[in-house]
Amino acid sequence: MTAQTVGRWSDISAAERAVVEAVFWGRDLSRSELGRRVGFSKSKLGAEVAGLITAGVLEERGAHASTGGRRAEGLSLSRDLGVLAAVDLGATSLDVALLSPTLEVLDALTEDTDVRRGPGPVMARVKALVRQLLRARGLREGDVLAVGMGLPGPVEFQSGLPVNPPIMPGWEGFSIRDDLAEMLDAPVYVDNDVNIAALAELWHGGQQPQNFFVVKVGTGIGCGIVCGGEIYRGADGAAGDVGHILVDPLGPRCHCGNVGCVEVMAAGPAIAREATAAAQAGESPLLADWLEANGRLDPPDVARAAREGDPVANAIIQKSGLLIGQMLASLVNFFNPSHIVLTGGVTRMGPLWLASIRQSVYQRSLALSTRHIEIRPSLVGDQGGLIGAGALAMLGCLRVERT
Repeated sequence: MTAQTVGRWSDISAAERAVVEAVFWGRDLSRSELGRRVGFSKSKLGAEVAGLITAGVLEERGAHASTGGRRAEGLSLSRDLGVLAAVDLGATSLDVALLSPTLEVLDALTEDTDVRRGPGPVMARVKALVRQLLRARGLREGDVLAVGMGLPGPVEFQSGLPVNPPIMPGWEGFSIRDDLAEMLDAPVYVDNDVNIAALAELWHGGQQPQNFFVVKVGTGIGCGIVCGGEIYRGADGAAGDVGHILVDPLGPRCHCGNVGCVEVMAAGPAIAREATAAAQAGESPLLADWLEANGRLDPPDVARAAREGDPVANAIIQKSGLLIGQMLASLVNFFNPSHIVLTGGVTRMGPLWLASIRQSVYQRSLALSTRHIEIRPSLVGDQGGLIGAGALAMLGCLRVERT
């Protein structure tokens, strides 16, 4: 590969691709560790690495301890490759960032949005924010290596098209790839938001461990599934849509048309709805005062009331956790994950919510399935969606089919 083909990922050989992908996951790998991961001889590895450094794809940086007594340089993706544009679209929020090829967040912007406005106005804001970020760093649109975007709904992964997204009216079949291609001469990769959250967790752990769930609880509930170190999407990209698992056959009607789905009973809107009903019924004077003062109650209000010792708020939070745990217990029995990572706005409800989930999972799952399981909040942080979208973009480049 020559320097002129750096941006043409389809020209990368299988051996080069194996090296670059191992470096991407490993982050500042020493040559000895890289050799162990890809299984190449020392001479073959040296030739591949030298070619990739000459082409500007890899660079040496930092230093690692060497068993031979001298310091070994770490290998990393070159910062000169360009930038990744990452978009994390939620039901009510929009986060856009530029990342380095090593997934360092260089600059980010966030704003409120409403996906129900449809793709036209929302995508106009996406493009405006990308342009703003590029201008701020003195970059051009041609400096974008690839784009990764997460959506709060089902996505047919191969085409990148939203498929009947229940909270995204007007987005059915809308081609985000074509829309962004009008602005950026770069490949665009689209997936649902829980899968990009799972990618962020997988990258953060260096592809270890290999079998786990990432459960996002916010406006809705979804699950990213990591199986064998890869995102598992199912036959049609619908794997992980756990928000519509039944937890109460007598429960309220969900926007999907069924009744008693865990999403309609335990996600953020359900918490707000129950708090509002309790305030209006006079069951919680504290929540009633806040409702009168602000005109509405949101999950953060319920969390705050719980911290102040309000028993009604505590009961609402506990109910949400127990129902989510009930749903997860079935998944644990079926899949036996090593751990479950919880992310999304509702994870800020506090320790009672997390304890209720754990209680329900341990009570309802088989002992063998929970013997070593860990259920915890995400360690990636608030920018996990952006990091996952960046990982989606970078992996899309590396795994493009040769032409």
